[in-house]
Amino acid sequence: MRVGDTGELERAASGLGLSTRPVLVVVGGAGLMSARDRRRLEPLFTEILAPLAQRLAATVVDGGTDTGVMSLMGTARAATGGRFPLVGVVVEELTDRACRANVDAVSLEPNHTHFVFVPGSDWGDEASWLAELATAVAGREPSATVLANGGPITVADARHSIDAGRRVVVLDGSGRTADALAAAARGKRSEPELTTLAATGLVEAVDARDRNSLAWLLDDILSGRADA
Repeated sequence: MRVGDTGELERAASGLGLSTRPVLVVVGGAGLMSARDRRRLEPLFTEILAPLAQRLAATVVDGGTDTGVMSLMGTARAATGGRFPLVGVVVEELTDRACRANVDAVSLEPNHTHFVFVPGSDWGDEASWLAELATAVAGREPSATVLANGGPITVADARHSIDAGRRVVVLDGSGRTADALAAAARGKRSEPELTTLAATGLVEAVDARDRNSLAWLLDDILSGRADA
C-alpha cells in the first residue's frame, strides 16, 4: 500500500489487515553490514526474534529491503515457519519496483508479508514513517525496537522510536552504531546525539552474545510485564 501523509498510516494498517497487536521494530545495518556481522547476528534472528514474534502473535516492522537486518528478519521468518506479519516500510522510489529505478535500486525482501511505500528520495526518508506505522499497528499494545549494527540512518531510527515513547534494545557487540549507542547507555563517553538518546532512559544495551537476556527483556516488554 502507498501512503502520502502520516495521517493515512492507521488506514493503511487497517487496509492491510494488520490488527492491533504487540509490535517489534527491527532497525540497524543494511547494505554496509559486513558478511561477518551478518553471520554473527543470524542466530539471534532465527532463535530469538522470529520465535518470540510468533509466540506473542506480534507484528514485526522494518525497512523491507533485501539487505542487512531486514534480510535476516525475512530469512528467519521463513526458516522458522513463522506466520506473524512482517511489514516493510520503504521509499518505493529507491527500489527496483520504481518505474525510474536506477542501477543502485534495491530489491524488496521476499519473505515480508506486507509493504507500505512512503514518499522520499533518499535512504532514511522512511525512518519517521516506520516509527509511526509501528505506533499505529500497536495501538494500546506494547512495542519495542531492536537495534543491531547500523550507520547514521540507524541513529534517526532510534530517535524516532524514542520520540514515540518506544524502548530501544541495543545489541552491544553487533557493530557500528549499535556499539556506540550501547556505550552511551552504559555511561561511557560518546557522540553528543547518542548521549542525548541514552539519557532518555528508553535505551537499554544487551550483550549480543547473551541470547537469554535478550529474549527475557523483549518478552517482558512485549508482554507488558516490563511496565507492570
